[in-house]
This record gives sequence, structure tokens and C-alpha cells, in this order.
Amino acid sequence: MFIYKSGSIFLVILIYVDDIIVIGTHSKSISKLILSLGHHFAIKDLGSHQYFLGIEVHHSASGLHLSQHKYITNLLARTSMTDSKSFHSPMAFGSAFSIHDETLLEDGTAYRSVVRALQYCTLTRPDIFFIVNKVYQFMHSPSDIHWQAVKHILHYLKETSHYGLSIQATPNYNLTCFTNVDHASSSDDHQNTSSYFVFMGSNIILWSSTKQKVVSCSTTESKYKVVANGAAELSWIGPLLRELNIAPTLFLASTMTTLVPTMTANPVFDG
Repeated sequence: MFIYKSGSIFLVILIYVDDIIVIGTHSKSISKLILSLGHHFAIKDLGSHQYFLGIEVHHSASGLHLSQHKYITNLLARTSMTDSKSFHSPMAFGSAFSIHDETLLEDGTAYRSVVRALQYCTLTRPDIFFIVNKVYQFMHSPSDIHWQAVKHILHYLKETSHYGLSIQATPNYNLTCFTNVDHASSSDDHQNTSSYFVFMGSNIILWSSTKQKVVSCSTTESKYKVVANGAAELSWIGPLLRELNIAPTLFLASTMTTLVPTMTANPVFDG
């Protein structure tokens, strides 16, 4: 990401390999920049942002809608799931997975390929992040139970391929991080799964669901770990936004905290 500031002119350039997005406060400055780049590189101006790295951008009066409908449709066609039935949830209720589940697949190539594709779907689909993280943990030795879980996700995506992220203009630039933990959810190593979601105003901008690297002795310890992870995310997002001329207020919230600026409330020591 490159930032240009000069008086009232403010430009941001995002580059990923040979894909570029240019945004700014003055349309003439954007056009001048693109023209200047064209003198040095072979570029093609595609106009208003519609598609970027497999993410579709739909413009409306209320803001933007980001989705991966085309990418998901192609994935369903590749896995012969286009005409399959639809499910209304990304995973079956009470699902638990283990490295000792049933029969291992003779060839896990298809499993690994589909799970990697599902990982990319999570760019606009935080609703499948938790279960995709679960099935990814068995990439080295997937079983038929794990493959069924992957197919369940595909059935759900067929029903919800149009889902995505709605980004709306808002005067509220407060950053709020919500955290939670699934304590000792793995029967293989008894590690916890940490999750956090970061919102700027009403817009979700970052999310994660990963295993904690150590085994916690209590739910309190495991929750403090995920709170620390959430605070670390806020610590780098805040300065980034300030560089973009946005001055956010940081909030951190979890199942064990009160929503207060960048602090946790401990009822034991708070008296």
C-alpha cells in the first residue's frame, strides 16, 4: 500500500502482483496518476472497481457489497456440486473431529485442493471461517468424516453463494474487537480455538479463528490469551487507520470483559 498526501489531495494505491486499485479524494488526480503510470508500464484502466482477485464489488447508494459468487459457483462446478441440495448451516450441530475419525482417504489430493479453495472463500465469508479452520487441521491425513464435513460446507455455499460483506459509509470510525474461545475443543490435543472479529463502526473488517499454541489450564487463561490476540490486532490496525487520516477509538470486548476502551474488567480484583 502506497499513500500520497499533498494539500487536499489524498491518494492510496493498493498493489498485489499486477493488480492495482487506486482510490483518492480527487478524480482528476487519480486520472493523472493512471496516465503517469501508463507512460512507464503497460497498464489497462478497467474503470470503476468491479472485480479484484476473485472478489466481486457491487456499488449501491448505501455503499459496497463484496462477494465471491462467481468463485464459489466455479468451485461448486469443479467439485460436481452444482446440482446438489442446499444446506442452511455451514456445519452439522455438535460436530467434533479427530485424527482418529473413521477411515482415512486413500488419496487426499481432492480434499486438500477444496479446503484451500474454501480458505480463499473466507475473504468475504466470516460465517464459514470456524469450520474451514477445523477441516484445515486434517490436511495431512483426512478421513471420510472430514470429507463429509467439507461437502457440508459446499452444500451451504450453494445455498448462500450470494452472501458477502456489506461496507457502508459511517461517521463512526470506532474499532471494536469481539473475542471468544472454544475451550479444549480438540479431543486430540485439548487445545482451544480462539476467535475474534474486528468492526470499524458497523462494518466488519477483520476476523480470525485459530488454535491456541499452548494448552490452557482454565477457561479464564484461554480467554485472556484470545483477548491478548485481539488487542494485538487493534494495536496495528489503529496506526494504519491513522495513517489514512482516520482517528479511531479502540474497544475490546469478550465473554469475560466489559466493553471499555482497550481494557478488560476483572471482577475478582476490581472489588
